[in-house]
Amino acid sequence: MYVNQNISTKSFPLNTGDTIPAIGLGTWKSTGPVAREAVKNALLAGYRHIDTAMAYGNEAQVGAGIRDSGVPREKIWITTKLRNNWHHCAKWGLDASLRELGVDYVDLFLMHWPVARDPMNPGQALKDWSFVKTWHEMQKLLSTNKVRNIGVSNFGIHNLEILLHDPLTTVIPAVNQIELHPYNPSPKLVAYNTSKGIHTTGYSCLGSGSSGVCEDSVVKRLAEKKGKTPQQILLMWGIQKGWSVIPRSTKQSQIESNFDLDGWCLTRTEIRQVDGVQSRCKIVGDGFLPMKVFFGDDE
Repeated sequence: MYVNQNISTKSFPLNTGDTIPAIGLGTWKSTGPVAREAVKNALLAGYRHIDTAMAYGNEAQVGAGIRDSGVPREKIWITTKLRNNWHHCAKWGLDASLRELGVDYVDLFLMHWPVARDPMNPGQALKDWSFVKTWHEMQKLLSTNKVRNIGVSNFGIHNLEILLHDPLTTVIPAVNQIELHPYNPSPKLVAYNTSKGIHTTGYSCLGSGSSGVCEDSVVKRLAEKKGKTPQQILLMWGIQKGWSVIPRSTKQSQIESNFDLDGWCLTRTEIRQVDGVQSRCKIVGDGFLPMKVFFGDDE
């Protein structure tokens, strides 16, 4: 369990020998000039990890925000993701993201979902294709110098087992990015990731307004006790549990507050208190996909 107090400079090791910053800025639902400003403000506040995706429609704004910040590209960890309808042409998908971002490479390229959608009919899965084939194409990208690490997102144990046991899978995902907060802790999946040498990144780590995670009585009580915000408690909980976090915000004050995690930590007892919350709420579902990817067996 991590107890060092310099969270702003902490990073987690990956199975590739690379390291990923413990905290980054998530940009889901951030678009246009607001996304650009949020990225710039985050980097000026000290963040060194920016997470985006082709499906977010904001890669150009993210790239502009990076350039606006003046922080050198080589000091920033950029994560983006392959869109579902680009599974059959991962190389082109990566190139499209690089053009939008205005960079020569990304540090982490994730398969956004374990579903290959038919580009001509998004409501259907692509025939004669599978996410395993997509991964095999992504493996080839490591030799192009356009991506440093590859990984997956929204993969449960069931689909990871399929991927890892395929004879043509030669690269273990460096990262599995999944929804993680006290109302959706997924301990079995996190433990499985760890057992396979896959680092876990938590998205929606602050829950959402509808989930009520930040209003949970345990979280609020700890925040008052520690003199911190509920959001800071949730982020520290995740980092001390061993995963990186990518909180999303577009407000400068919130961006700065979320990053203000140095000089304190949660005790083991306090972590167990957060672990023990009883409410459950999964924010991101799979109903919009042509096939099921969440099976409720990762708790």
